[in-house]
Amino acid sequence: MIRWSLLILVTVGLTVGADALGIPSAALFVALLVAVIFALAGWAPTTGTERAPLPRRLGMVAQAVLGVEIGTLVQQDTLSSLGDAWLPVLLACVGTLVLSIAAGALLGLRKDIDSLTGALALVAGGASGLVAIAQELGGDERVVAVVQYLRVVLVTTTLPLVATLVFRAQPGQSTMLADSGAPLYVDLAFVLVCGGVGMLLALALRFPAPALLGPLIVATCADLLGFSFDASVPTLLLWAAYIVIGWQAGLRFTVASLKSISRVLPSALLLIIAVTVGCAMLGLWLASATGTSGYEGYLATTPGGVYAVLAIAASTGANVTFVVAAQVIRVFMMLFAVPMGAKVVQHYRRGRPE
Repeated sequence: MIRWSLLILVTVGLTVGADALGIPSAALFVALLVAVIFALAGWAPTTGTERAPLPRRLGMVAQAVLGVEIGTLVQQDTLSSLGDAWLPVLLACVGTLVLSIAAGALLGLRKDIDSLTGALALVAGGASGLVAIAQELGGDERVVAVVQYLRVVLVTTTLPLVATLVFRAQPGQSTMLADSGAPLYVDLAFVLVCGGVGMLLALALRFPAPALLGPLIVATCADLLGFSFDASVPTLLLWAAYIVIGWQAGLRFTVASLKSISRVLPSALLLIIAVTVGCAMLGLWLASATGTSGYEGYLATTPGGVYAVLAIAASTGANVTFVVAAQVIRVFMMLFAVPMGAKVVQHYRRGRPE
């Protein structure tokens, strides 16, 4: 109990500080970092002589909360604003998926990384969701967590520089989607219903990663059908989910695994840069295909840091609804395509003769 209390206090305290500094996905990043330090220092919570992993049900609850949060990103007015741009946006998202899988396949050529882990680590979308379900899909969640967060940090930190130096973006006025908000009890009821119903439905249909995809689908449908009542996931509950996901990956670290991952990072960084540049090229194509500006095309296809992208779009007078719609479609496509693809790969491996 002392170790758990210390882990909780340190994680929460540093999360508050990191959030105040504007660090992206602060709760997930801090929880991962603190858990790694505790694990390597021998301070991780234990049961007897063995390190105690987090209960599987707790991890599933965290995934469900995250699924509801992603589902609430969808707004009917936002998606309808694409109009005739649906096909180019979908093609750009498919292009991003292909680039990600190709980069993951290259990373998977290393002897210390399997192809599935490489793909999960470099898929450009839904970083927290992929970290949450990596182990369930058969990948190494430690590698996935480190590489995915490296991508988010790289993309988020370069966004303002590219916007200012390349596209000469200037502060302007833009209208974000209005969110009137709902009482706390409505938010909690929405999360509980979408999470519970979604998880049961996904389990019955034998979805891969049911704790994430089921609530995501139900929350999305509720939003699109107008049954969300302006509800959203309370911030503290979302932080708790991120912290659990970060702990799940971080508490499994050992000195040997850390050394192995450190050898992977140079290759991963080069591939992340390649995917980012490739997505920027897709953004320029999307701009020409839809008649939007190159800057808006770049923001719409940037592979990571959704909330940072939306904040910059809003502050520089970009077409926020177009950027929101393209980014949401990208995240959804990645989070659905990857688990389904992983399930096919696992089935193929099981059926292949030894």
